Amino acid sequence: MEVSIVSVLFGSFIALLLIGAPITVALGVASLLSIIYLGDNPIKIVQIAFTSVASFPLMALPAFILAGALMEAAGISRRLINVAESFAGPFTGGISAATVMACLFFGAISGSGPATTAAVGMLMIPAMIQRGYDRGYASAVTASAGGLGIVIPPSIPMVIFGIAALGMPAPPEAVEKFGTFQTVSISKLFIAGFIPAFIIAGSLLILNYFMSKKRGYTGSADGWSARQIFCELYRGFFALMAPVVILGGIYTGFFTPTEAAIIAIFYTLVVGAFIYRELTWESLNRSLETTTWLTGRVLLILFTATVFGRLLVENRIPAIIADGMLSLTDNIYFIWGLLIVFLLFVGMFMETLAAILILVPVMLPVAYSVGIDPIHFGVVMICTLGIGFQTPPLGENLFIASGISNISIEEISLRALPFAAVNTIAIFVIAFFPELSLWLPRLFGY
Repeated sequence: MEVSIVSVLFGSFIALLLIGAPITVALGVASLLSIIYLGDNPIKIVQIAFTSVASFPLMALPAFILAGALMEAAGISRRLINVAESFAGPFTGGISAATVMACLFFGAISGSGPATTAAVGMLMIPAMIQRGYDRGYASAVTASAGGLGIVIPPSIPMVIFGIAALGMPAPPEAVEKFGTFQTVSISKLFIAGFIPAFIIAGSLLILNYFMSKKRGYTGSADGWSARQIFCELYRGFFALMAPVVILGGIYTGFFTPTEAAIIAIFYTLVVGAFIYRELTWESLNRSLETTTWLTGRVLLILFTATVFGRLLVENRIPAIIADGMLSLTDNIYFIWGLLIVFLLFVGMFMETLAAILILVPVMLPVAYSVGIDPIHFGVVMICTLGIGFQTPPLGENLFIASGISNISIEEISLRALPFAAVNTIAIFVIAFFPELSLWLPRLFGY
């Protein structure tokens, strides 16, 4: 039975993708055909889809998307970039390093890779080109750093991972062998992503320094200006307070991630309308339109991917895959290598949110089977899929950077390969040393 349902489920899914069907359609039709093949009532697909959105954590998704859109409209993202640039000074490759840090700051607000690339790239790519940077290099740095948007909390993919992992407790044999695993909480995922985000950003900064030195990209001749830094910090005070308020409230337990998203919206509205006075009715409407479109797109994927994942679990397909991998080896480092290489490949062809919803039911049991903490696994999975933003053919960040700099995707892709390589090395470090992800959650008592 398992072999037959695998053929129907994956065969129809792959066939639909090959003929150019959208991934939502491919997931939905493959799930429907499988339900009919199994002799179940097709109404089951509607019931599962409805259940998938009836969760409190999912409310955070549209709220964080709206918060990110409002912060760009309110001028908060521009002030964060100005602060980062003021610290660059005479540092070799300073303005490109400031781009990496700006992506880290803005990612702590938007939770989205493409949104981070677009917001930072619109200001920093032209600025780098004006300073003598090659267009391809400026675009590649921005596209690569934009992936930090889904690693630094609050992260939309982390919310989706937490939702996908709900209702998937550790199997009895894993609990017996490795002890009881704690539930996958979104707050814990957020905290766990903090140090890995800085490790990946650090790897980008190190590579940027050596490449900038080789290319002769020097900083400003005037040196650091304490007055300019102070002025930008003063102008950007309320912008810098946004991630402090949002993340501080989550980490101290003052409010949940869902409540934090609502606080972020309220904070942005107050700052944008009454302090910076840049938030207009027109920009507010644009933010709402962006949020509606993105949320609807994500929810459609969520509906169909949840049904697809449920069919996988009910037919023991994840267990079969886990047994197959464990029959090759029980070495945890080798299994990590297999998982990371597989996720890198998937990230090149599949949207991050869809990949998480499809693969969590398949790969989380494998992680449980070898004693990998689900929080640690979630962080590594999201970091690895984030590289897909900067690698073709999907490479959403590449397309955004290409549109801003007006050069070909091919040229940016070649320049982005070294950054993808150092990111991959950083991910292996994060995977092989679990404490890098788990130390902070334990410190905060999770």
